[in-house]
Amino acid sequence: MQTASSLSAPVLRDPALPVSPGLLLPALSLCQRELVRFLRQRNRIIGAFATPIVFWLLIGAGMGRSFQNVPGAPAGGGYLQFFFPGTVLMILLFTAIFSTISIIEDRNEGFLQSVLVAPVSRLAIVLGKVLGGALLAFGQGFIFLMLCPLVGLKLGIWGLLLAIFVMLVLSFSLTALGFCIAWRMSSTQGFHAIMNLFLMPMWFLSGALFPPRSDTFAPLRWVMNANPLTYGLAALRQALLSGKDPTLPNLTLCLAVSITFAIVMLLLAARIASSQVAADWQ
Repeated sequence: MQTASSLSAPVLRDPALPVSPGLLLPALSLCQRELVRFLRQRNRIIGAFATPIVFWLLIGAGMGRSFQNVPGAPAGGGYLQFFFPGTVLMILLFTAIFSTISIIEDRNEGFLQSVLVAPVSRLAIVLGKVLGGALLAFGQGFIFLMLCPLVGLKLGIWGLLLAIFVMLVLSFSLTALGFCIAWRMSSTQGFHAIMNLFLMPMWFLSGALFPPRSDTFAPLRWVMNANPLTYGLAALRQALLSGKDPTLPNLTLCLAVSITFAIVMLLLAARIASSQVAADWQ
């Protein structure tokens, strides 16, 4: 028969059993590692930030005369002004791509294997990697956003807050998408091939270079309407244009699609990370 003292005695845990650190601490630790690693690699900073600016200047200057009356551009604005939100999206995309390449590098160096055997949930690993890449993408995109007065775009308080929110959502969703692709890869060459085949066409068909119009080739218009980046870019344009363009989709629809895309990509990344892939055996 048990006594009162035996019932109230604390249950001692076996010290050999691992202690789960929860979700937030491992995620923040991996996020911090991504930030520190990025800041120590200046070539990544230059590549992710300077390349879109060169695209913006070259494409904007070269195609400006061909798009004198681009639907969606503000009154009196040229093609550089129209292409500005698309360049912000390109910066987010490039930074997200470069940040998720570290997954392949961590796997080849053995760091990822040590994280996988730790008493940490796969969701914490996914969240840490995605948060780190998303913050890096947002930081570089925000720096470029501050150049908008150079092309005649004036941001109010509401427009700035909306642009920040949209950029955060896009950064998170693009990094999660890059995570889904990079997790299955064992070489950076294969990742770049998939990037050129899949991610860059998503950017091209988001309305960054040319707006979707009613007379556009029907299959191409359908693909653009099904592309989630189309709605994210449209929301960013409305933030920069203060909602003055009636040709863009409804802002509520754009935000709903963008947030849903981010949630779906996070859940998909967690699902992929929780299963074994071919790269685990290489």
